[in-house]
Amino acid sequence: METVLIQINNDKAYKLLDDLEDLHIIKVLKKSIQPQQKLSEKYAGKLPSDIADEIQNFVNESRNEWNSRSI
Repeated sequence: METVLIQINNDKAYKLLDDLEDLHIIKVLKKSIQPQQKLSEKYAGKLPSDIADEIQNFVNESRNEWNSRSI
């Protein structure tokens, strides 16, 4: 027997795989989908703290200007 890795491009493929498994043609080894990593976890520590502080100050100033504007 040979083990292969496949990429699912369409949700209909899951049904086909289930049918093939029911017919004992293939055996699905891994059915669970890996949870997506949170962006906050993915990019944590990627930006130097001094630059992050500057960006945060800019965002806060922009919000204050936006909230204090008069139309």
